[in-house]
Amino acid sequence: MLLHRAVIPHLRQACRLKSAPSRLYIRACSTDDSLQPQCPSLAFSGDNSSTGGWKVMGTLLGLGAVLAYHDHRCRATQESPHVYTREEVRSHSSPETRIWVTLGCEVFDVTEFVDLHPGGPSKLMLAAGGPLEPFWALYAVHNQPHVREMLAQYKIGELSPEDKVPSTLKTSDPYIDDPVRHPALKVNSQRPFNAEPPPELLTENYITPNPIFFTRNHLPVPNLDPETYRLHVVGPPGGQSLCLSLDDLYKFPRHEITVTLQCAGNRRSEMTQFKEVRGLEWNIGAISTARWAGARLCDVLAKAGHQLCETEAHVCFEGLDSDPTGTAYGASIPLARAMDPEAEVLLAYEMNGQPLPRDHGFPVRVVVPGVVGARHVKWLGKVSVEPEESYSHWQRRDYKGFSPSVDWDTVDFDSAPSIQELPVQSAITEPKDGETVQSGEVTIKGYAWSGGGRAVVRVDVSLDGGLTWHVAELDGEEQRPRKAWAWRLWQLQAPVPAGRKELNIVCKAVDDSYNVQPDTVAPIWNLRGVLSNAWHRVHVHVAP
Repeated sequence: MLLHRAVIPHLRQACRLKSAPSRLYIRACSTDDSLQPQCPSLAFSGDNSSTGGWKVMGTLLGLGAVLAYHDHRCRATQESPHVYTREEVRSHSSPETRIWVTLGCEVFDVTEFVDLHPGGPSKLMLAAGGPLEPFWALYAVHNQPHVREMLAQYKIGELSPEDKVPSTLKTSDPYIDDPVRHPALKVNSQRPFNAEPPPELLTENYITPNPIFFTRNHLPVPNLDPETYRLHVVGPPGGQSLCLSLDDLYKFPRHEITVTLQCAGNRRSEMTQFKEVRGLEWNIGAISTARWAGARLCDVLAKAGHQLCETEAHVCFEGLDSDPTGTAYGASIPLARAMDPEAEVLLAYEMNGQPLPRDHGFPVRVVVPGVVGARHVKWLGKVSVEPEESYSHWQRRDYKGFSPSVDWDTVDFDSAPSIQELPVQSAITEPKDGETVQSGEVTIKGYAWSGGGRAVVRVDVSLDGGLTWHVAELDGEEQRPRKAWAWRLWQLQAPVPAGRKELNIVCKAVDDSYNVQPDTVAPIWNLRGVLSNAWHRVHVHVAP
């Protein structure tokens, strides 16, 4: 448009130069008046020849482009940004008034972006009419160049310098009280803290030591006082609600089980290698196993007067970890699972014979054997039975699987069920990808697990990319039928084929329902990178 405005009038004038000579004076724009005398006056003479006319037109076209550029620069330099007060920003907090937010001294109108926000419109609306800082401090993923570039497109002005910074922006770091972590953990994000043990430590022991148990946090870790801690269990209509202290929970029959927890995003990095996804770049370590002890959820629910019903119902959990607005982490499982004694769902207060570490839910967390880690709510504060599943973002708008054809423009989270039981899984922990192994014999180690209590009955290992196979030896606790809550560690000692310089090691597990892992990522790829359970592959070199 700028080019059009600058050029067209001069082209019209050039057409009139055919019959009479004329002189056209054009001065380039400058924002500094002191430079005006230096701007040259450019004169062009016309004649009656068509060639001369076209030369003039061509010259003017080029000068028109220069004019357009100068005009654009002049406008950008001369126009001062609009200045708004915080009070004005606060008045724009709904679609009707438009949705404004601030970051530092800048003001943005994000109305058009709200429905596109990856975390869902409701999350962005929490900051409507106010600063983004409290939320960006909580979700550090926002502090990336591409996010700031995207936000810059919506800038409409700046805050008045006379407005004082609100005290909420001067508050201390919400993560400053997080616990100290083991240095061996491979950190995927610091705020919130998410980390996994290195592969070589993951299967050193059947029971994962507490300090290197993988950590998945969504919010800052609360620092709770066990003396004042209370768990609120909402009773049914006509029943009684419970307010339980730790001592009250200790009075319920103690139950102890070995359970493997796996994050829905375990092995997401392999999906990223195929096609970009959104989420933490977990390797193979977002899985660990512990011995948990606590009260059975079914006993606590029965004490509050709950019982199975014919209609669909869900047990909703709410954690005591929350963002600055008070929004807590939440999740739910079907009531039928929660009330089934055979499902062994725990309100756990011990992990490997010790009180829960803070990173793992102290003083009480939910443990749901055979189910994705996202439902094992930590720092448990409230339990209720509802006709529908939890309305938490992490239940309704995350941790769901989709077709490879679905992208962020077409995804409909309401069309897919929430992940509960996970598919069969296995991975190689030794040797590591790229490592050099000795000729003669190679030892291969790893883990295998399947959701829903399905036992792993076999792990197949190949040294040649899947052309030929060996059966690995399974280690670990014997697994009960339909209650195989924990992984099986496995190993294989196999001769290295003579003359081979490289090995393409592959593993795949089979469970007692004869579910088996898919051979590649392509057919199971999804935009969130969850449920990644293709054959695990490790490429190693053979020493001469």
